[in-house]
Amino acid sequence: MGLGARSRNAWCVDSGGILAKARFIASPNFDDRPEGATIDLLVIHNISLPPGEFGGPGVAALFTNALNPADHLYYQTIQDIKVSSHFYIRRDGEMIQFVSCLKRAWHAGLSNWRGRERCNDFSIGLELEGSDDLPFTDHQYRALGRLIPALFANYPIQAVVGHSDISPGRKTDPGPCFDWSRCRQFYSIISDS
Repeated sequence: MGLGARSRNAWCVDSGGILAKARFIASPNFDDRPEGATIDLLVIHNISLPPGEFGGPGVAALFTNALNPADHLYYQTIQDIKVSSHFYIRRDGEMIQFVSCLKRAWHAGLSNWRGRERCNDFSIGLELEGSDDLPFTDHQYRALGRLIPALFANYPIQAVVGHSDISPGRKTDPGPCFDWSRCRQFYSIISDS
């Protein structure tokens, strides 16, 4: 097998809903999707822990219920919440997966998309390390450019939206610095073919 084939295979999602390219860190914060649920929505978020700080272990600790409230004053306000996401893309482009795509990650909360509530039931959650007020990195967009087609190849995704689109007034992410036109390039080619 040539290098190109190995590289493409790294971006494949297996039958268990795991992306080969991602480093897998198991989160306990998931459950089964409702019977018959179709995975047809991709939700993009942003997160940084502590807020506005990048590169640390805070997000992984939050998603695995290992956040130490003594590490930062802000952690005391979120220490009891149970959340997760399927994927997390760090500023350097590193891809981490916390939950199989086949399972329901707890990323959307109170949400509604086109009249359907409980978006966790039918969506894949993708967190970008960042904040509403800072641009995302080229590394992150390159990772998105590989992940989104891999997800479209495995699931009948009909839309890619921000957390703010499914929880307006409650959430603002991925924020005004997220380049939607750049992101749309990754799936408009797939949708047009």
